[in-house]
Parts: sequence; structure tokens; C-alpha cells
Amino acid sequence: MQQNTIQNSSALNPSGSGEQHTRRAVLQAGLFGLSGVIRPAAGGNQPSRESHDEYLLLGFSTYGMRSLKTEAAISHIARIGFDSVEITVWPDWDAAPANMTTARRRMVRTQLADSGLRLTSLMEHVAPSASDIQHAADRTRLTSVFELAADLCPAQRPLVQTVLGGGQWEEKRELLRDRVGDWLDLATRLQTVLAIKPHRGGVMSRPEEAVWLIEQLGQSKYLRIVYDYSHYAYRDMSMEDTVRTALPYLAHVAVKDAVKEGDRIVFMLPGQAGTIPYAQLLKYLFDGGYRGDISCEVSAMVWKKPGYDSVAAAESCYRSIAGAFAEANVPRPS
Repeated sequence: MQQNTIQNSSALNPSGSGEQHTRRAVLQAGLFGLSGVIRPAAGGNQPSRESHDEYLLLGFSTYGMRSLKTEAAISHIARIGFDSVEITVWPDWDAAPANMTTARRRMVRTQLADSGLRLTSLMEHVAPSASDIQHAADRTRLTSVFELAADLCPAQRPLVQTVLGGGQWEEKRELLRDRVGDWLDLATRLQTVLAIKPHRGGVMSRPEEAVWLIEQLGQSKYLRIVYDYSHYAYRDMSMEDTVRTALPYLAHVAVKDAVKEGDRIVFMLPGQAGTIPYAQLLKYLFDGGYRGDISCEVSAMVWKKPGYDSVAAAESCYRSIAGAFAEANVPRPS
């Protein structure tokens, strides 16, 4: 098993025009300097930006608890000690909008308030399609998720995150821009942040590609980035550079381990393999001005294994990442 190391290469050139590169460079200048920090752009899952300006949240995603009802997952996540929760809302999952009746939405909203957990994100998985028929269906699907976000937490709506499917970036980036632009119109109308996640092997796999989309679409506060270093490890993409690129538009951070086994990348529980220095990641994020969620994500590579225990996995994630918070001296809510 090969151990990952932090790369020290310079920042990669983003896709898009030189003018966009210059504008982003101005935004990022001094993010890690001693004289101060630049706060990320407004919007997204950063509730601490105004009233809670001095901590990050430690959360867990129900993507790692598929076998449990949403209400049971929330109870376990709160008991373990997490500050926040992400709920997976794919069509065939327990918390899909079709499964969440009006009464159930009220009960989950009350449970969240009573537990003290902050609902920071709803996880979707929608790939932009060249088919106008499928695109219309995707718009309807996303609308139902945006409405669920408003029902579960009307005062401080969770963002809705998604990856963007497969394919080649250079061949599909204009299609992505146009389709995501339509999704952004919905998000803006319903006042809910849409957060796009670069994904290893996906059509959008680098933070600068997500930045290109956001800048092409006018830098709206309702279109943000999800950062997950496990998708950049072993790709000559340093943690410092990828954080710096994402920070101006960052709304959510997912964490999990990645290890290289031959030519294959395998995901593990955060902290299990020791391949990603989470304390350093937390310092980069906090010093750079990010004030959102650090969400533990259990990969399907893990939860599909026989004998997987979702509660034990959540407890392991908590120990590892809470320890990284302490090591980095990055505060969490009291």
C-alpha cells in the first residue's frame, strides 16, 4: 500500500480565458499570507460567515448509512457528537423527496432542531444530459430537492450538491455550462445553493474546471464548489494549490482517505489509511477564510462491503477528524 504525500507543485493553469485566470489570481492573492485572509464569496453552506465566524463544523453524510432510516441515522450522528449532517436524497434512497411526505418533513425538521445538528447539505447525483427530454426531467428532479431543502430547514437552507457525470471535459464543457446554467436559474429562484463537485474520473475532475463553470455563469452566489481532496490525491495536484483554487467559491468540504493499489485508487474511511493530512487541510481552509462544513463521507467502496457497520464507521470517522481538529487547533461549535 503506497502512502500519499502532499505535492509541492505550483498551481495548475485553469481552463478558460486568460482574463478569468487573472481575475481569479487577484481573488486568491494572499489567501495564506500573514497579513490577513480573503473570505470566500457569499452563499452556500457557510452559516458561520456572519454570526458564527470562528469555527468549522464537523459533519457526517448519510451516504454512509444507507441501511438506516433517515431519522435513525440522524439520531446516531447526533449521539456520536457531530455538529452537522448531510442527507442523501437520491431517488432510490430513504430521504428521496418522493419518500418525504409533508408530515415526515415536519418531523425530521423538528428532530434536527431538537438534536442540535445543522443540516448543511443534501447529496444528489445528476449528470447534465444532451437530451432535452432528460434535461427537463432533471430540472423537475432538482426542483423537488430544492423544495425539500426549504422544507427541512427554511431559515438556513442546506445546499444541494452533485457531481456532473462522465465524459471528456474539453468535449462537454459547453454542454455542462448550458445545462448547469439552467439548474442555476432554478436554484436562484428557489434561493438554494447548488454546489458542484469535481470527481476523480468524472467529466469535471479538477477545481479549476468548476471555477470555469462558475465564472462562465456570472459568479452567482447560488453556484458553489464542493472540495474533496481524495479526488485529487496521486494526480500531481497539491492540497495547498487545490484549496487555494477552490476557496473563493467554496461551500462544502468532504473528507475520506484514498490509497493507491497498483493502478487503482481505493477510498477508505477518513483517517483509516493515514494518507491525507487532515490537520493541515483544516489549517489551509480555516486560515483561508472558509467557515463551513467538514463532512465525513463513506465511499460506496466501503459501505458495499459485506459486514459493513454504518454506526461503527461513523464513530471511527468522528474519532479521526475530531482528532485532526484538535491537532490543527481549529475550533468547532461549543
